[in-house]
Amino acid sequence: MARAAWVAGPGCRGRRPPQTDENHSHAIMDRAHEHGINFFDTADVYGVTPGDGVTEEIIGRWFAAGGGRRERTVLATKVYLPTGPGPNDAFLSARHIRAACEASLKRLRTEHIDLYQMHHIDRNTPWEEIWEAFTVLRQQGKVLYFGSSNFAGWHLAQAQEAAKSRHFLGLVSEQSRYNLMTRWAELEVLPAARAYGIGVIPWGPLNGGVLAGVLRKQRNGTAARGSSDRSAATLTAHLPAIEAYENLCADLGEDPAHVGLAWLLAQKGVTGPIIGPRTEAHLTGALRALNTLTPETLTTLDTLFPPPAPNGNKPSPEAYAW
Repeated sequence: MARAAWVAGPGCRGRRPPQTDENHSHAIMDRAHEHGINFFDTADVYGVTPGDGVTEEIIGRWFAAGGGRRERTVLATKVYLPTGPGPNDAFLSARHIRAACEASLKRLRTEHIDLYQMHHIDRNTPWEEIWEAFTVLRQQGKVLYFGSSNFAGWHLAQAQEAAKSRHFLGLVSEQSRYNLMTRWAELEVLPAARAYGIGVIPWGPLNGGVLAGVLRKQRNGTAARGSSDRSAATLTAHLPAIEAYENLCADLGEDPAHVGLAWLLAQKGVTGPIIGPRTEAHLTGALRALNTLTPETLTTLDTLFPPPAPNGNKPSPEAYAW
């Protein structure tokens, strides 16, 4: 796998309008390969409208350009969220898993997916059905490994024990919301993942842009993501800590975004954060996160953004999932 995980979310991600056009997306992916970054993550629902798969199509056309792009890429995508209006167009039934995988392979223009991830826990489909469907995909050579996203710690345990009973490999990764300001995963998700040998891939590593130097950007008139309603509320609630954080980063001579990513890379069990660059400059700058933070800096960051206490205001385990 690469030195740092990266989401190949070209053109658009989630359900927002496009932020990077296709040509620039292809250029960013080419530049990522040049830097030795080879893990690209997407999902079948990332696009302009729910389930249109635009991001997968953009990656597929990039693969089709040749030059060994597909062979050098560890490709990850997801299944769970609705891809159509029908009752069987969502969740983790065997029928939906099969149909969604075929559709993703077609859009991605590839014969196999390296890492196929459950976008969320399905509380209604039995693990026997899920693992049977995944076993068939692996036997057919369409998927190599399987992962999860937004799972609680006990969900990881359920999944692994069910897979073990079938003599199946089970999960190799978990995508969890995790950053300096959102550390609930440390209560159960990270310990469970480490116990089962599951790699953790944090999403939202900069907490919606709040940890990316939002105060400095506001002063310079360049704030974007940090000005959203949710981010604005987070900023208001944690203003003193964020001010101190940006001052610390300035003293270190580093961009706040790169410090936030470097902190994640220093956490035990973390494989690499999903950075989602919208420009080549974002990608190149993120490589600064490979610089190791000193123990003193890590201690200061823990003081500014303390780890959660078990009796926090969100109960375990639902604090980790939607």
